[in-house]
Amino acid sequence: MTSVIETPLRTGSAHHARGFWAVAFLFAATMGFASAPAPLYVFYVDEQGWGSFVITAVFATYGAGVAISLFLAGHLSDRFGRRRMAGPAVLLNVLAALIFLSTHELGWLLLARLISGIGVGMLTATATAHLAELHRIGRPGAPTTRVEVVSTAANIGGLGLGPLVSGALAEWAPRPLYTPYAVFAFLMVLGLLAVMAVPETVDTDQPGWRYQPQRVRVPADARGAYFAAGMASFVAFAMFGFFTSLVPSFLADDLDLHSHLVAGVVGFSIFGAAALFQVLAGSWPRRRLYVTGLVALTAGLLLVVGALLSGTFWVLVVGALVTGAGSGMSFKAAVATVISVAPETSRGEALAGLFLMAYLGITVPVVLLGVLVQYLTIDTAMLAFGALLLVLLGVAARGVTGAGRTS
Repeated sequence: MTSVIETPLRTGSAHHARGFWAVAFLFAATMGFASAPAPLYVFYVDEQGWGSFVITAVFATYGAGVAISLFLAGHLSDRFGRRRMAGPAVLLNVLAALIFLSTHELGWLLLARLISGIGVGMLTATATAHLAELHRIGRPGAPTTRVEVVSTAANIGGLGLGPLVSGALAEWAPRPLYTPYAVFAFLMVLGLLAVMAVPETVDTDQPGWRYQPQRVRVPADARGAYFAAGMASFVAFAMFGFFTSLVPSFLADDLDLHSHLVAGVVGFSIFGAAALFQVLAGSWPRRRLYVTGLVALTAGLLLVVGALLSGTFWVLVVGALVTGAGSGMSFKAAVATVISVAPETSRGEALAGLFLMAYLGITVPVVLLGVLVQYLTIDTAMLAFGALLLVLLGVAARGVTGAGRTS
C-alpha cells in the first residue's frame, strides 16, 4: 500500500512550504502550454486550409491523450512518487513544444497534441496530490482552503493564461507560430528544475505492488459524493473545451474579429473567471459551491448559445465570464470533495478518476459538436449542443442533491 511521508523535521517543513509554490508554478506553466494553441488555430486554418472538423480533431487528440494517460498512468505517483512522475510528464510537453516549433504538418501536430495530453494526464492528479501533501507537511494543522484554491487555480488559471499569453505574443511578437511555444517550453523547463529540489511526499518502498490500470477507490458511503463531483467536472470542462477549440474560429469567421489578442482574451475570460471565483468563494461550504456553480453554469450556457445564434460579441464575453464563474466553483467543490473522501493511500487514484471524467467532458461534447457542424446548420448544431449540456447539468444537479441527502 502507498504511504505518505508524515514526519518531516522543522527545517524540512519550511522546505515543503517553499516546494509548494514550485509545484504550483510548474503545474500552471504546463497547463498554460496545453491551452496555448487555442488562439493560434486561425493561423493553421489560413496556412493549411483546415476546417472546423479538423480543429475539433486536433483538440480531441489532446483530450484523448489526457484520458488515456489518466486511465493508464494518472495514479502511478502513488507508487513511484510525485516528483518522479512530474518529470516525465513535463518533458513530454516540452517534446510537444519542440514538435510545434519544427513543423506545421497536420500529422505531426496531432502527435504533438497527443503527447501533450499524455503528459497533462500524468501531471494533473500528481501535482494536485503533491500540493495537498506539501501543504499539510509544510503547514501542519492549517485548513485546506489554500491548497484547494491554489491547486485548482494553477490548473484552471494556467489553462486561462495559455491563450492569453499566446494570443498577445501572436499579436505583437515576431513569428506567432514559434514564439508562444518557445516561451512556454522555457517556463516548463525552469519550473521542472525548481521541482527537482522539492521534497518527495510518498514512500516509494512498496515491494508487493503490481501495476494495473486506473481504479477509483473511495468508501462506499462516499460514492454518491464522488459521482456528483465527477458529473460537475464533466459539465464544467465541456464548456472549457468549447471555448478553447471552436470559439476562436467563430470569432474570426462569424464575427469578423481577426485579432489574436481578442481570441486570447475571450479564452482567458472563462478560465480567469473560474480561477477568480475559486478564490472569492474559497471559504464557502461545498454544497453552496455546487449549487451556485451549477446555476451559474446554466445561465452562462444559455448566454453563450444565445450569443452564437445572434452573433453578439459582448453577450459571448458575458456568457464566458458567467460560465467560468460557475465552472470554477463547481470544479473547486469537486476537487475538495475528492480530497476529503478519498483515503490518503489512494488519493492519487481518486483524483486521477476525477480528472478522467473532467477530460471526457472537455473532449466528447466538443467532438460531437464538430461532427454536427458537418451535417447541420451551425444554429441547429449549437442548439443541439446546448440541449445536451443542459441535460448533463440536470444530471449533475441531481447527483449533488442526492449526495447531500446521504452525506
